Amino acid sequence: MPSAGIVPRRAVQLAALFAMMLAFTAQLVGALLPVIPLFIAASVVNLGLDLILQHKQPGLLSVLGRIRFDVTVRQLLRDMLILVGLLHIDGINPLEEQAPLTITLLLFYGTHFVCQAVAVLVRRTRSLPFVTRNIDASALRLSDAPPRILSRQTGRRLLRFSVPTTTGMMLTSITTDATWGGIGIAVSFVLSTAGTVYLGTWLLPKKRVLSEQRALEWLDKWLAEYRPTVGMYFSGGASSAYQANMWLSTLADLDGNPIIVLRERFMVQKIEATDIPIVCIPKVANLMRLEHSALKVLLHPANSGKTSQILRIPSIKHAFINHGESDKLSSCNPYAKAYDEVWVAGPAARDRYQLADIGVEDKDVVEVGRPQLSPIRPYQGAPKDRLTTVLYAPTWEGWDGNPGNTSVILAGENIVRELLADDSVRLLYKPHPMTGSVDPLAKAANARIQAMITEANGRRSGAQPAPEAAAELARRDEELQRLTTSGFRKSADELERMRLQGTPEEGRAAAVAAAVDAWEEAYWNSFPEWQHLVITTARPGIFGCFNQADVLVSDVSSVVSDYLTSEKPYAVANTSGMDEADFRANFPTVRAATILTPEADGVAALLDAVRNPEHDTLAADRAELKEHLLGPSDPPSLVRFNQAAQALCAKADERRVRMESRLAGIPGQRSQNDVDAVDASETAEHESDDATDAPAAV
Repeated sequence: MPSAGIVPRRAVQLAALFAMMLAFTAQLVGALLPVIPLFIAASVVNLGLDLILQHKQPGLLSVLGRIRFDVTVRQLLRDMLILVGLLHIDGINPLEEQAPLTITLLLFYGTHFVCQAVAVLVRRTRSLPFVTRNIDASALRLSDAPPRILSRQTGRRLLRFSVPTTTGMMLTSITTDATWGGIGIAVSFVLSTAGTVYLGTWLLPKKRVLSEQRALEWLDKWLAEYRPTVGMYFSGGASSAYQANMWLSTLADLDGNPIIVLRERFMVQKIEATDIPIVCIPKVANLMRLEHSALKVLLHPANSGKTSQILRIPSIKHAFINHGESDKLSSCNPYAKAYDEVWVAGPAARDRYQLADIGVEDKDVVEVGRPQLSPIRPYQGAPKDRLTTVLYAPTWEGWDGNPGNTSVILAGENIVRELLADDSVRLLYKPHPMTGSVDPLAKAANARIQAMITEANGRRSGAQPAPEAAAELARRDEELQRLTTSGFRKSADELERMRLQGTPEEGRAAAVAAAVDAWEEAYWNSFPEWQHLVITTARPGIFGCFNQADVLVSDVSSVVSDYLTSEKPYAVANTSGMDEADFRANFPTVRAATILTPEADGVAALLDAVRNPEHDTLAADRAELKEHLLGPSDPPSLVRFNQAAQALCAKADERRVRMESRLAGIPGQRSQNDVDAVDASETAEHESDDATDAPAAV
């Protein structure tokens, strides 16, 4: 069954399509009879409706394009119907008046097609084989993009430039004076011609970027000068960017020169604010140029179809760092054996790989902790003289249809109902961003949960924050937006964004971190302390929610592992169908948790343990499990992570030395050092000969 939100949208699209067909029919009838008022009204409404749909329903128009009824055909049909209508209006001479109108109208369409051809050429010349960010790419001769209406919005350009034509023709049909139609078409013709000429200036050398070959040579030169050592490789869909973003601060703190390598052009703008140079290389052939760079190690937070392409480079060592650890099978993907090393948080993940028996050898598993968990504050004791804040952060349903993946469908409403029934609870609900993307039952349950929370807030009241709190949040939001986003014109394309997103200002990363902390503080202060919250936006992040919560309710997911660093009480919903003993045995992350049934049995005991620490029998288990999952606290995780990176860099160096030695011993093969030495020797001899032949200085 389609969701409630889809039906109205489809109804609107069908209504718009019906209205357009009705307008064409009315325009035809008005032209043939002729009924001048109907003819004029239908012509104007038809064009106006198409203009509106270009902005409001582009998806519907794309469907019409697939059946060869695109904007050019529609506008041409409208204009032909107008000419037919003028033929049937008394007082207009077809040979002396309408023939010139038809000829000039055809000339207007000719300029439209020429403009479209120029737009294609301009787009091709404004496409580089790579995209960069945080890199000074001015040497590529980057320039601002042409107006979108000329270069990319074919439909809107034709419709807007046709407005004078339609207006003039309608005046002709009223006055029977063809002069008005001629003026209208002339205006459209001049607009189209001027737009074509202006767009064509982007084909001149002054506005053209370097050729593909020269651009790649520039990239090679930049890599040679920057000499990246450790990088992060990422490929994925638009909703998966969080998997890379969680590692930005860790990557920035590593020794050496970090770099981020992407494969999808749109992902360049999905990466959050960072000072790390970003290079997006879509084509495999160009990606192979990294083999000749100084890059030694690439870290992989996720598996993707394009990961195998970068793994072909033998000179780079690869480590899988994942984007979170849990007891789910996705945390032990057999693909992991393709990497040189698998970096995990602690002993639990090491054991998980060995039990899974998927081909990952124990010697290739490196425990590095979870360095990005440092913002999570430790347990501060039971809540006193305030509400108990409960964070319910369920995971999503996953791809495999396992009912145990998420608690939202089977247990979510029961858990929320129990929590809302306790007047001393403040609930923070933060579902996984992909909840409902696969299973409509999860989407529906998620919507019902949010409705329950909204209704519960309606029954509550209390002190409100001072008006200054909202103003402070707005100010912090504006500051954060200024630091983390770039203001682009609507017409901006990749090249213009590359130019604007060059080398970042010094100290920007620290300023962003401070701005995020200030924003989160202002965010929490802007709400009453008694108000339940539904948090579906990326900010505040899950770690900020951890710091607000006294207790977590979640599923078997990496959220639990991360939360354990605080050693606060937590609960996990068991919707797997297992009994509690088997559930604890199969999922190590729940061994120190209160287990909730699908009926939400256990919520009362959980809240009692939070409010009365003497009833908390799992505190020691949480401390022990924390070290088992995340590793020791000393040395700090970031130190261990950096040590692992440097050790893997050393292995890459050792391999290069071995390959140099092997190539040196093969007849006809010389190492790069040998080539450089010979070139230097030949250059010195040449300079010596030149000095001998040159006249002596006086």
